[in-house]
Amino acid sequence: MNQDGMTRSRNSVDLRLVLPAMACWLSAGLLVATTTDAALVAGLAAAAAILLTVGALVTGSRARGAGFLVERVRPVLATLAVCCAAAALAGLSVAVQAPVRLPESVRAVAAEHGEASVVLTVWSAPAQSRRSAIGGGVQMRFRATLTSIGEPPGQASTGEASPAGTGLSVPAVVFAPASAETPAIGAGIRMTGTLGATEPGDAAAVLIFGRAPPEPVHPAPWWLAWANAVREGFATASAELPGDGAGLLPGLAIGDTTAVDDSLDQDMKTSSLSHLTAVSGANCAIVLAIVLVAAAALGLGRVWRLVCGLVVLAGFVVLVTPEPSVVRAATMATIVLLSGSLGRPGRGLPALAMASLCLLIFDPWLARNYGFALSVLATLGLLVLAGPLSRRLRRWLPTPVAAVLSIPIAAQLACQPVLVMLSPTLPMYGVPANLLAAPAAPVATVAGLVACLLLPWAPVLATPLVWLAWLPATWIAAVATTTAGMPANSLPWPGGPFGVVLVVACTVAVLTLLAARGSGRVAVLVRTVSGTLVCVVAGWAIGGAVGYELGRAAVFPPAWQIAACDIGQGDAVLVRDGASVALVDVGPDPALLADCLDTLGVDRVDLLVLTHYDLDHIGGLAAVIGRVDTALVGRPETSQDAALLDRLAAGGADVRETARGDTGALGALTWEILWPIRGSTFMQTGNPGSVSMAFDGGGIRSLFLGDLDEEAQKGLMAAGQIAAVDVVKVAHHGSRDQSAALYAEIEASIGVVSVGADNGYGHPTRSVLDILGAAGTTVLRTDRDGMVVVAPGTGAPTARRGLVVWTEKVTGAG
Repeated sequence: MNQDGMTRSRNSVDLRLVLPAMACWLSAGLLVATTTDAALVAGLAAAAAILLTVGALVTGSRARGAGFLVERVRPVLATLAVCCAAAALAGLSVAVQAPVRLPESVRAVAAEHGEASVVLTVWSAPAQSRRSAIGGGVQMRFRATLTSIGEPPGQASTGEASPAGTGLSVPAVVFAPASAETPAIGAGIRMTGTLGATEPGDAAAVLIFGRAPPEPVHPAPWWLAWANAVREGFATASAELPGDGAGLLPGLAIGDTTAVDDSLDQDMKTSSLSHLTAVSGANCAIVLAIVLVAAAALGLGRVWRLVCGLVVLAGFVVLVTPEPSVVRAATMATIVLLSGSLGRPGRGLPALAMASLCLLIFDPWLARNYGFALSVLATLGLLVLAGPLSRRLRRWLPTPVAAVLSIPIAAQLACQPVLVMLSPTLPMYGVPANLLAAPAAPVATVAGLVACLLLPWAPVLATPLVWLAWLPATWIAAVATTTAGMPANSLPWPGGPFGVVLVVACTVAVLTLLAARGSGRVAVLVRTVSGTLVCVVAGWAIGGAVGYELGRAAVFPPAWQIAACDIGQGDAVLVRDGASVALVDVGPDPALLADCLDTLGVDRVDLLVLTHYDLDHIGGLAAVIGRVDTALVGRPETSQDAALLDRLAAGGADVRETARGDTGALGALTWEILWPIRGSTFMQTGNPGSVSMAFDGGGIRSLFLGDLDEEAQKGLMAAGQIAAVDVVKVAHHGSRDQSAALYAEIEASIGVVSVGADNGYGHPTRSVLDILGAAGTTVLRTDRDGMVVVAPGTGAPTARRGLVVWTEKVTGAG
């Protein structure tokens, strides 16, 4: 081979493992959602691999002198055979692991949302947040393995021990009230809670919602306990520092984001900087480089250098916890290290493909893990796109600037199709934010990691390093908060498959413009088409964002009376007359409710109504504590409910337990409580005891039914005739447990269903939609229409005439 041929060989991209990795990924991604077919698919793929291998061997034996076409067929058959083998291995792994991940006994309890006493092993650092906790209280969320399941305390035993009740290994995500002592990674805990089934293909097999803080069962093993102690010491030292940098530093150094508050976390995501707190290949490369250089300086041979590198890499994974991005980076580093020790320097793309292939066979559920996908795509972008981008940018920019700028652009282009699936928006300031943060990130990472390791042994040396790492961490936090707070920080983008295809097409067009050369007709045509596509899409996105705001300002009814917030699976509906505002329920999430209130310009709530104490109706209470004058509530069911009301009262609200017969005024509107009945011993709590009320005046009469079931709705009608209304907030998000007679009696013009997209319950059900249709009620639903706003029509002083309806999204109903 001549020198030119050798140069081309070195510069060529080795794609031999890429296609098998893609086949394995596709097979795993499909089969984890249909595990019953995994064994069959694995068998068929294995048979295809054998047939293709035989075909390649036969073709190869006849290829010499058989012509150009036959010579080309053999490598194609061989590649297809390897792809089928990879798909077969993924299918076999799914078939073997699926019954262990979710035994039938656990599946039955989770499918019915049953309660059980469980023993778990904690496998991620518990993150504490008020976002999804009842009443804004602190709640823990962590991943764990369910190892034992039994009957809840106080429930009569059947006397038969389930053979699948112990010795389990079921991956779970746990939600529980925060405890005084946070469970450590690797520790065993016991708790009583409700089990819920997850979506097919989810990394966790079940969700567990604890009623009380977990109780310890056994401590973490020694090989995890040391890492827990090191992380805790570093977190404590960082917490003593001021500002946002204190919470961000552990994330930058060792991937521990438990101290990052919800606001900063959202700012990091909005500014496309959240990847800095996810340990990745750069962190592993830094650690390995330090170890290998130190081992070489000590005169250690190749074998001992390899052993030191592998041991330290394993310890690093334990320290930073085995998140998907960490495991991917460590596996890739191990492959490169092993190939280098064998005298075959590892190349980036084959190592990435091999790491992905091995991990997907070991854990096929990673195929649907967004963190794993983003980690692989970001690395792919850096390996394939960063170099060419840097060379092209040198035409207009200095070489150092081009090199630095090419890295975030390459990663952003590679990851954007997946990011669009997570959030259908395009970040406007992601690249500038990464450019500003890039010089600070390595300093914070290296200094922070060294300080973390030194703290237990030499705190005097570690303390200055903690402060040194805090400075770039504070800078990164400032960049995130500043860019996230800038106007038009993101552009709307189509969601779903169309949005993904469109962003891929735009990515290809941008790369084509950067790479296209020559002045021939084909080159000019390609550049013209690519440039046209980019300009049209960019103009459409920017114009759409500006037009949306202008159009909204032009048609949004300023005199709105009812607004149903789009807060997912839950209720949060406002009623207004002038400056007086009532809020019926607060939804599941304080952040979503706060966004809705800001959009509507609501700063204070005159009247808050909590219909009952389910999380999807009270979880967002933290957003309005301290902003409420009067609160009408149902009877508290537990001490936790009572504590929630105490928090509300402590924020200055006049909290009153309400029932049928209570009345009042909201500006010029009047309100009346219709349910529950005071003094009754039946249907006072839970869904059947939901506070239900009517508002009247200003041209609209409305009825709010909470989560009343059919029996309670019949009780409501029996308690007295209900006048016809214009707007009804449909009960229980449109569940099937409804009274057709009630909706026929009220003859509502509009039925608002507050419901989350893909809620898993089938809400709103076909039966309730038929009931509303038969009553002549037009259905508006927040999952499809977004925020729903109703205002009285011009010149309509009486109810049931001339309603004006505005919906956030344009649909058939809106």
